[in-house]
Amino acid sequence: MKKYFVIACAATLLGGCSVLDAINPFSSSAPKMAELPSIKPTADARVVWRERVGKGDLYVFSPAVVGNSVYAAGVGGTVARIDDGKLVWKIDAGMPLSGGVGADEQLVVVGSLKGDVLAFNSADGKLVWKARATAEVLAPPAIGDGLVVVRSGDNRLAAFDTTDGKRKWIYQRPIPALSVRSTGAPIIDGKLVMAGFPGGKLIAVSPNNGAAVWEGAVALPKGVTELDRVADITSPPVISGRYICAVAYQGRVACFELGSGQQVWARDMSSALGLAIDGPTLFVTDDKGAVHALDLASGASLWKQDKLMTRKVSAPTVLRGFVVVADVEGVVHFLNREDGSFATRVKTDGSPVRAPIRSLRSSVVVQTIDGGVFAIEAE
Repeated sequence: MKKYFVIACAATLLGGCSVLDAINPFSSSAPKMAELPSIKPTADARVVWRERVGKGDLYVFSPAVVGNSVYAAGVGGTVARIDDGKLVWKIDAGMPLSGGVGADEQLVVVGSLKGDVLAFNSADGKLVWKARATAEVLAPPAIGDGLVVVRSGDNRLAAFDTTDGKRKWIYQRPIPALSVRSTGAPIIDGKLVMAGFPGGKLIAVSPNNGAAVWEGAVALPKGVTELDRVADITSPPVISGRYICAVAYQGRVACFELGSGQQVWARDMSSALGLAIDGPTLFVTDDKGAVHALDLASGASLWKQDKLMTRKVSAPTVLRGFVVVADVEGVVHFLNREDGSFATRVKTDGSPVRAPIRSLRSSVVVQTIDGGVFAIEAE
């Protein structure tokens, strides 16, 4: 994932931010991308269907899956619903978009660079309501318990009523002088809304009023310079049973008790990409492109697949015995869940995959920067 670092001045939080491409670790001075290793496929994979929405450009648009429906969007304003490979509707949101997609059975929600939050009817794509966040919307909104929760570029959480878009509450906290531009969505689970923040903090707040319930330290900033001290959570946390886990850039991967926020374990690992849980195993893609399998209860290493180093590998997802990741050339890799070995791979449109890969029953859904949406099946 291409990282954009943002200077966030505490005194001018809403206005004085700038992008520092010079310290982008995937610039032309970055290590040469590894060649794809030859493999002997042990599984068959195929593209089940494909569709096109607008390009992503510099933004990360994550497809949303609800039942058999896939919702996808692009920077030009296109929002689409695809059911079993058939285009149900495609609309123009009427403005450029920068974040999305969040969806449930009733609503499809996206956001804009100006902080607009747009909610459409999932059945026909008609606008239901429009609201405003406090800054640009870069992450997919979360929907649940009658709320749409939006994370804005100033690292605030805002909750809106799903019926009319009325704002219910805002959560904000102090942030460090330097932070990573985050596309990590909040998540809603039962009585908590959870999100990762700059400084390595995982926060749980009440969906009723936005008050903090608990705070966990995934990473502890360290070093002499502000750049050394960047330790931000830029991907969504994941939940399984009583555990909630998160990973931080220049920090650690850690798991906590969901109810109390008490840390169960932590180990050093840097990732701005994300993680996935399947049964007793936690899967993480680190910043160098290696995919790790860790024991969920203890954090012990089970295996590591490092043959995709420097290929800007996506966050993992798990499907039917495979750990699935995609890379900068749009290649989707299926790894054997038990040992991380390559099972098979599938090419898409040749452009990078930055968005999280979604599971769709027996398939995975991948969205590329060029706007391709692919459902891929392997067995």
